[in-house]
Amino acid sequence: MFSGIIEEFATVTAITKDRDNIDFTLECSFVDELKIDQSVAHNGVCLTVVGICNGKYTVTAMKETLERTNLGLLHVGDKVNVERSMLMNGRLDGHIVQGHVDLTAKCIDTKDANGSTYFTFEYKEDREMARNGYFCVDKGSVTVNGVSLTVCNPTKNTFQVAIIPYTFEHTNFCDIKTGSTVNIEFDILGKYIARLQQL
Repeated sequence: MFSGIIEEFATVTAITKDRDNIDFTLECSFVDELKIDQSVAHNGVCLTVVGICNGKYTVTAMKETLERTNLGLLHVGDKVNVERSMLMNGRLDGHIVQGHVDLTAKCIDTKDANGSTYFTFEYKEDREMARNGYFCVDKGSVTVNGVSLTVCNPTKNTFQVAIIPYTFEHTNFCDIKTGSTVNIEFDILGKYIARLQQL
């Protein structure tokens, strides 16, 4: 379980394909605090640490994860938003994030807003997914590349988020441009409510 408050970005230092899986090796400031089997969110994707060596750590993404997320698009040198799992004895500064990415979306517009930046994202319209709670609501929560954000101006398959300078500088939003692919996790509360209505 995560909160969507990114600790920093890690840098991809190696990518190794093993059949349908890909091993990603990364470096960041808290590698020495990690242990094997620990969960770390990478662009919002919960992955298990499988190796630690020489100040770097390795995680494995399986085929389904690669098909559903933007991790398969990563290259050596890319920045990845990382967050360790949430401690239960602290404040929940973001929202409840599972680390289970629902789908990818494309950035279709960026706009300066006197210091902040508005990003508009578009995802594939799917009525069945919407009936199951995979949608955005105005002023609700959404996770973009692991970052907990507030939704603005949602439509049936687009939404905006406003990024303050601190978030822009300390996450990989600094690399997101029109055409970039991002990971999206919709709010788990909406999914539960949709499921209850079906029952």
